[in-house]
Amino acid sequence: MAKYNNVFIPYGGYYSTPFIRWNGALKSENPVVLGAATARRWVLEKDIPYNEFDFMYYGQTIYSQKTFFGHAYAAAVVMNREKEIPAIGLNQVCTTSVTSLALAANDVELGNYSTCFCLSTDRTSSHSYIISPNPTKGNLDIENVVLDNFDLDPSPGAGLKMYRTAEAVAKERGITKEMCDEIVFMRYEQYKDALKNDRAFQKRYMFPIEIKQGKKIVVVDEDAGITPTTWEGLQKLKPVDEGGVVTYGGQTHPADGNCGIIVTTKEKAAAMSKDKNIPVQVLGYASVRVAPGRMAAAPAPALQAGCDAAGVKVSDLSQIKTHNPFAVNDANSEIVLGLKRELMNNYGSSMVYGHPQGPTAGRAICELIEALAVQGGGIGAFTGCAAGDIAGSIVIKVG
Repeated sequence: MAKYNNVFIPYGGYYSTPFIRWNGALKSENPVVLGAATARRWVLEKDIPYNEFDFMYYGQTIYSQKTFFGHAYAAAVVMNREKEIPAIGLNQVCTTSVTSLALAANDVELGNYSTCFCLSTDRTSSHSYIISPNPTKGNLDIENVVLDNFDLDPSPGAGLKMYRTAEAVAKERGITKEMCDEIVFMRYEQYKDALKNDRAFQKRYMFPIEIKQGKKIVVVDEDAGITPTTWEGLQKLKPVDEGGVVTYGGQTHPADGNCGIIVTTKEKAAAMSKDKNIPVQVLGYASVRVAPGRMAAAPAPALQAGCDAAGVKVSDLSQIKTHNPFAVNDANSEIVLGLKRELMNNYGSSMVYGHPQGPTAGRAICELIEALAVQGGGIGAFTGCAAGDIAGSIVIKVG
């Protein structure tokens, strides 16, 4: 856990690209190259004083070409070699963006660096396979980096498929399929709010991707691969396991995308901010681990721990964003912490727009800041699982 006193994010000093369902428009794009190039375009087009950056946290969770030196490559591209800054690579799966933000906050709070840039990028499409020798069998072991690991709970001894960790929590908490359907339907309606008035809310933080197709440059500026959701349609879906609660409508899908967030001091944040009247302060961070095979239970205690670190109560939060690979995650948090459903995931969540891994939490944090700004300020938090039984949270105050 960590509490911060002088850690700020410039208002507007963050972005997320659209998320594109896997095997869509970004399926052939190298995530290291695309993430770095997008960040470079962003700092130039938004007139970000990138010469103030003095360290980069680079998040990537799915192997690709250039991953080995991705952190060094990305930092050089973003800075255009005009200023040489150190960087480090980071992988905490779904909470990669949160943890990179927290590590940057630690650096700023301690005075190690004054301005850090957190860049996260991933591509679930066209992903890698790991081929390893197996001397015992005299052949090769092959791992499908995305599908094998999306399907498996990594907790030693649990031996459950990922969705069955959600089923285990649902059984313990008395969560029903109807409760999950209600949450899924609400999340889709919340996402539709972000699309109103020609996507006015999304345009507050979303930055388009540019990709080359032949001699043409194609601009991708909207999410792709969203599944239209109706109450009637959800009720017709049967659980994956007979007698269970998890349906294909109540879980997220793999996607591609990237995001970036600046972390700095109060003074520098004010100088970089596009609106100096909207300060964005990072208050606290926490990471927790729960019992094996109980992934969906982890975000609730992580949120509580984050609030404890920040010195606020859960009841002080007026906006909450979650990474919810399953509706059970949100249902459990409602039950355990007594959260009001309408405060959670306004304008969308990963259950609707997809899960590129590393950037997922970063996009949610961008949305959290803007949701707080829209309502005139307040305290909010993000919480989400980090594969298996780990979760992380961060608490932010706006205005």
